[in-house]
Amino acid sequence: MIFDVTLLRWKYSHYFEIVEEKEKGIIVKCKLCVGEKLLSTAKNTTSNLKKHLHAKHSTTELEERAPNDTSTPPQAKQQKLDFSSSSPGKTISSTELNKLVAAFIVEEMQPLSTVEAPTFRNIISKISVTGKRPGGVLPDRKTFASFLDNAYMEMETELKKTFADLEYVSTTADLWTAQNKSFLGITVHWIDPATLHRKKAAIACRRFRGRHTYDTIAAELEQIHSSYALCGKITATVTDNGSNFVKAFRMFQADDDNETKNDEDEVIFTDLHAVLRDDIESSERYVLPPHHRCASHTLNLICSNDIVKFLTAKADCKAVYRRATGKCSALWSKVSRSTVASESLEEFSKRKLLVPSTTRWNSFYDALSRVADMPLVDLNQFCTRLDIRCITEREYQFIKEYCKVLKPVCMALDILQGEDQCFYGTLQPTLEILMTKILSSSGWCPKVMQEPELIAAAILLPKFKNIWTERQVGQHSSDEDDFFSSMKSRRSQGTGELDGYFACVSIKMYLLNLFPHIKNLSLKLNTGLPASAACERLFSSAGLLFTKKQARMNSANFENILLLKLNKVNRVRIGKQIN
Repeated sequence: MIFDVTLLRWKYSHYFEIVEEKEKGIIVKCKLCVGEKLLSTAKNTTSNLKKHLHAKHSTTELEERAPNDTSTPPQAKQQKLDFSSSSPGKTISSTELNKLVAAFIVEEMQPLSTVEAPTFRNIISKISVTGKRPGGVLPDRKTFASFLDNAYMEMETELKKTFADLEYVSTTADLWTAQNKSFLGITVHWIDPATLHRKKAAIACRRFRGRHTYDTIAAELEQIHSSYALCGKITATVTDNGSNFVKAFRMFQADDDNETKNDEDEVIFTDLHAVLRDDIESSERYVLPPHHRCASHTLNLICSNDIVKFLTAKADCKAVYRRATGKCSALWSKVSRSTVASESLEEFSKRKLLVPSTTRWNSFYDALSRVADMPLVDLNQFCTRLDIRCITEREYQFIKEYCKVLKPVCMALDILQGEDQCFYGTLQPTLEILMTKILSSSGWCPKVMQEPELIAAAILLPKFKNIWTERQVGQHSSDEDDFFSSMKSRRSQGTGELDGYFACVSIKMYLLNLFPHIKNLSLKLNTGLPASAACERLFSSAGLLFTKKQARMNSANFENILLLKLNKVNRVRIGKQIN
């Protein structure tokens, strides 16, 4: 037969058994496959069988049949997966194994109970450890927690060494509540004197027990600052506008001449009994660093409260504002709760509608902008589909005008919430340019702060110098992507250090290295941040770790894992054995 000659001459024919002959082909059985695996192939070719071996048995080491060999085919050497060691012929030490597991726990933000999970320990048991019988053995949860404590102490020591060499630092602080537990978060920020790059570290996400009163907040802040020897180095602590934080710094901050002058005209009534009681209960007075209120939180309050008051001051404007936002809220509610509504949106827009957060105005702006991006015809067809009242032309134009006028505010918030390229001196130019942009498109404008310290901080940043101090209201730039595009360069002529600084064209931070006195003052004034967004990001990471399943985690272990994750200095230290 033709197939006898073609198949028998093939070097891998001994892996197949002929089952049935047909008119144009043959049916064979693969001896490597589990079960009754039948294949069909033509009588004059073995191409189908070659494809089968390549697709199904590519990991099998096949042996060619001898030219005149008709004996039973040899057993195929099937490659087996070997879990006995991390790599063939290699072992690792128990310390290295612990570091690898620690890196996994920290980087993936897993609970410590992971090391006691049977499936996880089964994987670890397949790793060969030096000096022990095959199979790595992990310590129990309690012992592993001690290992992480030691890693945390190493990180803490490294940070303390870093802070000891710094002259100026700044901090941000905030309170966070989750799973009926409160935490106080603190981050530290500084400018490297050598590279002039901004650096940061998280130093606390500590359980905060009891009421959030100003005195308990002050006590915790001072204790944490003292533990890292930061007292006397902090140029400012940035917090939100919460009354408890504001009062804590007002009561325990070092006396400030400016505040004293401002308070001279005010009559303050003091409860004598309360004063005497406080003196008896606590003879200790806390000392806190200078306080800066979060600029982004203040702008959020302006947009959430003051602008709403402005828009609702007149009856006709109030009616349009209420109707437009009410219909948008109905859209957001429908899309977020109904899968049918969400799928229907795909017919009218390639982008999903955003649902605003109740605590962030810029999320409301982004959600409203997404609605304004949809054509009115498509928007109303979608509203009709969801049985929602259609948006009128007047309401639609109001939404678009609202987004146009307040776009600079949203851009300013993004700038002020930055970290790596944001300094305290960024605040004043940002507010000045924001005022310029708003004045060019509307008659409304907030009052801009005119504090000497803010102005000096901005001037001592090479990016700004003195080119922002004259606002060009009538020359508003159309380039909205560059928020500071309307600044006009003005060079100073002179021979002094300050004149030489102004005369330089460069806007890079390393320019400060040419002017030592200006550099020192700039580091002092610009170490702080204009916003406390860094602390909010700390809590965002904490929220990923602090799930309901992990809520029972010891608060110390929780803080250790979180800070080890966030601080890059220790992430390198713990994970150095991975490679």
